Amino acid sequence: MGTADDASAAPGSLYLDVTRLVHRWVRGIRPTGVDRVALAYVRRYAGQAGALVSVRGLPIALPTGASERMFRLLNGAGDMWSRGRRLRALVPVLGATGVALPSHSPQDGGTVLHTLHSGLEHGRYFRALHARGARTVVMVHDLIPLTHPHYCVPSSVQRHALRLQTVLRCADGIVTNSQATLDALAAYAGDNGLVMPPATVARLGADVSPSGPVAQRSGRAYFVMIGTIEPRKNHWLILHLWRQLVTQWGNLAPQLVVIGRPGWKCGNELDMLCQCPELQDAVVHLPNCADVDMLEQLRGARALLFPSFIEGYGLPLVEALAMGVPVIASSLAVFREIAGEVPDYLDPLDGAGWLARIRSYAQSFSAEREQQLIRLAAFRWPTWSEHFALLERFLGRVAR
Repeated sequence: MGTADDASAAPGSLYLDVTRLVHRWVRGIRPTGVDRVALAYVRRYAGQAGALVSVRGLPIALPTGASERMFRLLNGAGDMWSRGRRLRALVPVLGATGVALPSHSPQDGGTVLHTLHSGLEHGRYFRALHARGARTVVMVHDLIPLTHPHYCVPSSVQRHALRLQTVLRCADGIVTNSQATLDALAAYAGDNGLVMPPATVARLGADVSPSGPVAQRSGRAYFVMIGTIEPRKNHWLILHLWRQLVTQWGNLAPQLVVIGRPGWKCGNELDMLCQCPELQDAVVHLPNCADVDMLEQLRGARALLFPSFIEGYGLPLVEALAMGVPVIASSLAVFREIAGEVPDYLDPLDGAGWLARIRSYAQSFSAEREQQLIRLAAFRWPTWSEHFALLERFLGRVAR
């Protein structure tokens, strides 16, 4: 755990709850969208904040030295399993010895930032922090398990309801990733007789460089889908369209790169990926793609395909547009909030429309794609710098 002088409070008494990140690294699971948001917070505040982990709802603040090691492991490069083993060696010691929040740190008006949903169902988490004088500011990413329960694991519906009710009752402040999420949360609070804490919108950023000319892989046009393979992401539609493309165009059909690990109820999609003869040379599945490789795949794509039925935000959409890569997306309110009229929007059930747009974008010259590139040239995407500026102003409000 480090030497005795490690026990000093983190600079500014700011703490980042990294519980979910630790669990995923230990299990060797690559970060998903919400994890990547938490990692952006680690990069931003690693030199100023302490790390906090929760064991069965009990928050445990790490001393300065242990926090620094934890942040380095979470944010470092290299093999996840190796880093996971080192995290495993760090965290169980803390859990076994029951190290509590340092009595001198949050009492001076410290703040805990919780950017992931995991563990928020525990009221004792907030009670323990408030007992130490700490404020809690929570990020809410979406209400999908409540608004669209048919797309979620049944157990997650009740758990997410408990999380949101606990957050609304106990958090000192709430940050949402979009106005759409804030509106949905406010409506949920009203429907359940709960009072909204102070809240703000801070859209998630993309600190990537616009793409220069990118050579197509083997001269073959390709498209990219990014996201966990699960029903609400609508891979099923796109895979069937690709089978139709291959049937009609043969080797001239564009490729599809599917980036994302298997999720819930995706057996049909995995069967198609593994067993459908038409897709074997036309679809590439990358279930464990590092962020740098994911962005490189995206840079060379004819377009990002984002046919989801529902999203809380859409970080890949922002990253694609920031790099100058066109997007064909579902006509969701949150996508229009983020990207305006830049992407081409389609109903997620409009198979004929998606097929026609993919065919057009696959051509070496596509008038529709060129028109989007013109719109894209004027697009101003949200950045992490803007996100954290908004967040820090909000933290000042909460502190007052």
